[in-house]
Amino acid sequence: MDPATKKTVLRMIPYGIYVMTAKGADGHLTAATVNFVTQTSFAPPLIVVGVKVDSGCHLAAKESGQFALNMLGKGQQGAAFAFFKPAEVEDGKLSGEPFRPGENGAPIIDSAIAAVECKVSEIAAVGDHHVIIGEVTQVHLHKHPEGRPDAAILEMKDLGENVFYGG
Repeated sequence: MDPATKKTVLRMIPYGIYVMTAKGADGHLTAATVNFVTQTSFAPPLIVVGVKVDSGCHLAAKESGQFALNMLGKGQQGAAFAFFKPAEVEDGKLSGEPFRPGENGAPIIDSAIAAVECKVSEIAAVGDHHVIIGEVTQVHLHKHPEGRPDAAILEMKDLGENVFYGG
């Protein structure tokens, strides 16, 4: 398989931009920008998130069995870039973003257009990103989208011509 062709072809898969958050067993809050995300079931409502194995979010979600997925909207590039590095809690903010604890303890970012809280159903431990299957236990809608809900999501292509993931 030609590596350059593989990279180009896999980058044709469109990606939304989200911030996964979790509260570790020790109470430490974690957050990371993620984009390997999809819904996989209506009943029960399930989502899957591909999470880098060595990330704090992976460990916290695995330990606690809980996480949240905060949906970023168009124009929230700053929030996406803020969570490319390990999260810091300072002055009541998570990497500069106001938040509140969800019912499951995971941070819900106030500026996100929406969020879901999840209970970990299963983790598929394959590859450099494990697939965490989460059952949606609570939903938050901070800003009702105009038009199609899926059109409101910040996408990888919105981050700039030279920002890619996958491949």
